[in-house]
Amino acid sequence: MADSNAGSSAGGENPVQMLNAVRVIPPNDDPKWPLWRYVQKVAKTGGGKGGNAKIICRLCNRDITGSYSRVKTHLLKLGDGGVKPCPKVTIDVLIQLKSEQDKADASSNTPLNIPLPTDGNGGGRKRKASAIEASFDVDTRSKLDALIARMFYTAGLPFNLARNPWFRQAFMFAANSKLGGYVPPSYNKIRTSLLVQEKTQVERMLQPIKSTWSSKGVSIVSDGWSDPQRRPLLNFMAVTEDGLMFLRAINTEGEIKTKEYIFQRMLETIDLIGAGNIVQVVTDNASNCRGAGLMVEQKYPHIFWTPCVVHTLNLALKSIGAARNEEDPEYEHCNWINEVSSDAQQIRNFIMNHSMRLSMFNEFSKLKLLSIAETRFASQIVMLKRFREIKDALTLLVVSPKWSDYRDDNQGRAQFVKDKVLSDLWWDKVKYILDFSEPIYSMIRAADTDKPCLHLIYEMWDSMIEKVKTIIYRHEGKEEYEHSPFYDIVDKILQSRWLKNNTPLHCLAHSLNPKYYTQAWLAEVEGREAPHVDEEISTERNKCFRRMFGDGPELHKIKQQFGNFSLFAAGFSSFDSIEDRTYLEPKIWWGIHGNSAPELQKLALKLLGQPSSSSCAERNWSTYGLIHSTARNRLNPGRAEDLVFVHQNLRLISRKSSEYSSGPTRFWDIGGDSHDIFGGGADFLQHAVLSLDEPELEAMLDDLQAE
Repeated sequence: MADSNAGSSAGGENPVQMLNAVRVIPPNDDPKWPLWRYVQKVAKTGGGKGGNAKIICRLCNRDITGSYSRVKTHLLKLGDGGVKPCPKVTIDVLIQLKSEQDKADASSNTPLNIPLPTDGNGGGRKRKASAIEASFDVDTRSKLDALIARMFYTAGLPFNLARNPWFRQAFMFAANSKLGGYVPPSYNKIRTSLLVQEKTQVERMLQPIKSTWSSKGVSIVSDGWSDPQRRPLLNFMAVTEDGLMFLRAINTEGEIKTKEYIFQRMLETIDLIGAGNIVQVVTDNASNCRGAGLMVEQKYPHIFWTPCVVHTLNLALKSIGAARNEEDPEYEHCNWINEVSSDAQQIRNFIMNHSMRLSMFNEFSKLKLLSIAETRFASQIVMLKRFREIKDALTLLVVSPKWSDYRDDNQGRAQFVKDKVLSDLWWDKVKYILDFSEPIYSMIRAADTDKPCLHLIYEMWDSMIEKVKTIIYRHEGKEEYEHSPFYDIVDKILQSRWLKNNTPLHCLAHSLNPKYYTQAWLAEVEGREAPHVDEEISTERNKCFRRMFGDGPELHKIKQQFGNFSLFAAGFSSFDSIEDRTYLEPKIWWGIHGNSAPELQKLALKLLGQPSSSSCAERNWSTYGLIHSTARNRLNPGRAEDLVFVHQNLRLISRKSSEYSSGPTRFWDIGGDSHDIFGGGADFLQHAVLSLDEPELEAMLDDLQAE
């Protein structure tokens, strides 16, 4: 063994020789701490079982007091850390020491040596690999597959992760790179420096999208939520035709969410995006959100507050199906809707709250019963849709000989369920509810997306009311001129909600859709008028023009250009321009034929790319709940916000690549193990997602799982 004072005489040797000269293997040597070999422990300091000691560096003879972390700081020159770096450690020596420490870290981070399925512990002799297997190193590949699978199983990772493009890239990069001694990043590194680094990189990758904001326009959408520790959060997102971009989530703990407070947070977000880029702020219809939106309109007249149309329609459905007192004149005509919904809920609970009854039901049906979100009446429509699909299974269930075996705990309710399921009158009522609510529900589904539909809302609402009237009158056997008390109530509710939802921006966006001036569209419905003829639309449109362009020459110019557009006049009178109004998408039409009216074209290209709901902000809470779950409730709001920012915006960037819709990573962020909602148990499904009954979504998820 080398003398402990050899560090002072090793100056002229190469790094390996220098370290060999001073290295001393202690009696209790541990491979996990190789740097102890280059220092001498003189005496232990302090009492107890701590690891602090007085130490002498064998390279520079400097005294150190502390533990192994200070030895590392000294020899590897990691910074101050309360100890000076070793002056004898040159760059070459440092590389050699760091290599030894990295190898020790790699060995210490190796999981417990639990045999893998590929280790061949079955008892028989291992078959010799063929030449082809040897050339492709099949055994090593199989072992890596087994290690990856074990990581999934032990960490409870969703199988959907296997389609994640960055999961695949990570292992492919590692397999094709020379990374001898590589150690994966530590717990602290992933949640601190690497997270900051990734957020910075994502912000950089978002710049090309942000550069289009001035031409495409931006809608700010906002909604509130509470995290697993019941801290209230306020969510802000930017939506364009390119998709949804997460901006920020503000912790509002200890704050009273008045309209003034929300207004100030909105102003901060507006400053972040740029007021000139913003078309509208979309929130739900809560009074404080409405008040804040109107305050934004006062400060920035060109920015409009738009209530979420999906929330408005849900409130309309809720009002139609609400329970009524017997003294209420509407009781006779409407209370039956609430009774049918309550019956369906009782039937569902009676079956799902008993394991044997649920098991019996599953024998007759591949589809599952759904829970509902009490805050959304539309989810009750989803539940009734599912009831209609499983009608035959429910009938077989209640007439099954086994049914009577498991009704003893509550024979009254069992008989109630059987009576309802076998009642043709009850099923007729279910069908009627689904029939007259179908136009409303279809509009919810159309608006409940991030896709541009602001310019469609005015026409959709008008058509929806007419379709509801047609269905109700057909069911009641009435002529159009006759009176229907039930329809009057429904129409009153829908009209009232529309008056609260309709804004001048809806009317202007509607007016800029070229299709609405064509004879083909006008002839579809008797009495339909073009937007420039309709009095209400014209009044609201002119309000918009004045708010956006003031009272000067710009206002006169935009009105002149709109007149030419609506009357097929100068610049809009060519055969192609008129014919294409019927066949082309509105934005495409304006891109081809709008150059004669540049100011109106710019405005149209902005408005025709905007959403009409804040549902994307609500859906983002699903992402937030995934990241900041009850299992990770110690995440502070700042770190959770960074994780959501990275997660949500990487999805936005990923969806713009060709690999998203094809190959092994296609639709990597859709479905996953959550598809088990179609086959789950009694209590895990808390909310009915409005798209659950879409057959195309179920088919796509089945295809993805089969791959």
